[in-house]
Amino acid sequence: MATDGRIIMHVDMDSFFASVEIRRDPSLAGRPVIVGADPKGGAGRGVVSTCSYEARRYGVHSGMPISRAYTLCPHGIYLPTNHPLYSRVSAGIMAILREHADRIEQVSIDEAYLDVTGTGSFPAAERLATAIKQDIREAEGLTCSIGIAPGKVAAKIASDYQKPDGLTVVCPGDVAAFLAPLPAEKIPGVGRKTGDELAGMGILTIGDLARTDIQALIARFGRSAIRLHCLARGIDDAEVESREGCKSISRETTFDEDTADPDILSATIADLADDVCETLATENLRCRTITVKVRYRGFETHTRSLTLDRFTTDPGVIGRVAGDLLLPFLNGTEVRLLGVRLSGFEGGHTRQTSIDEFLPS
Repeated sequence: MATDGRIIMHVDMDSFFASVEIRRDPSLAGRPVIVGADPKGGAGRGVVSTCSYEARRYGVHSGMPISRAYTLCPHGIYLPTNHPLYSRVSAGIMAILREHADRIEQVSIDEAYLDVTGTGSFPAAERLATAIKQDIREAEGLTCSIGIAPGKVAAKIASDYQKPDGLTVVCPGDVAAFLAPLPAEKIPGVGRKTGDELAGMGILTIGDLARTDIQALIARFGRSAIRLHCLARGIDDAEVESREGCKSISRETTFDEDTADPDILSATIADLADDVCETLATENLRCRTITVKVRYRGFETHTRSLTLDRFTTDPGVIGRVAGDLLLPFLNGTEVRLLGVRLSGFEGGHTRQTSIDEFLPS
C-alpha cells in the first residue's frame, strides 16, 4: 500500500446545520430538527440539507426529498437554511484547523482534510485530534468527528465510524482489515444503485470488492472501477491539496433516493448555487465558468459548463446559469447526485471546496 508514511486526518462536523441551529436555540436540543426546504405539510419540493440525530432515528437523511421526510417525521422541527450564519461558523472552525496543520483542504462548509504527517506518529496525531475537538467545542460549542488514516478515503470513512463526537484511528497496517467488513457503499461514489449492482455480483462488503477480479469490475462499471478497486484494497495516494493547489469551488449532494422530479432537481441546484456563491464571497473571488454535474445510476456522470464573457460574483447570474445548464438533464431520467462548480477565478484565494472529489465518469 503506497502511502509514503503519510498521516491524514478528516474532520467532519456533526449534523452541522442542525447543530448550529440548536446552538442558536437551545430549546431545540433533543428534538428532531430538519433543515432544508419548506415541507408545506408534506407537499413541499426540495430536499433535506441536514438533520439532527434525533430526526435520523425516524429514517430522515440528508438529500432526502422533503416530502418524504415529512411523511417519516411530521412532528419534526423544520427550519430553512441560513447560509450566512453557517458560513460564519464554518470560517471560525476552519481557522482553528489551520492553526493545527501546515496543509489543509476544506472540502465543504463542514469538513476538511488535514495532512498531519508532521506530527511524526499516529499516537501523536490522535493527541492532536483530541486537542482539535476540544478547541472546536470550546470556541464554537459544537462537536465533530475525526478519522485518522494513511489515506484520504480511509480517513473519511473512519470519521463516520463513531459519529457523533467520534475519533477513529486506522494505522497503516490495519487499513485493509478496517475496511473489509464495511458495506461497499461506504466508499465515496458507491451509491444505492451501484451497491445493488455490486450485490448482484455477490459483492456486499469492501473486502468482497477488494477480492473481485478487476476485469470483471471494469466490464460492469468501466474504467472508474480501477479506482474503486484500489480504494477497497487500501491504496490511496490522493494528496491533501492546499489552498494554492486548487482552482475551483464546488458543492454537491447525493439524494437518499434517486429522483427525476424536476422541481426537486431545480430546487437542489438553486441551493447548491447559493452555497458556492457564499464561498465565492468569503474568498473574495470572481468567477467566469459555471459547471453543473449530474450523476445517474452507477458511475454515469455528465457535466455541462458555461464560461461567461466577464467575471462575476452575482448570485443571481450564477443561479440562473446553473439552472439553465440543468435543463437538458430534466428528461425523466432518475438522478442520484447533483453538483455545481465555479472556476476561472480572478483575485483572492483558489481553494477547492467540495463534498466529494469529482470521480471520473
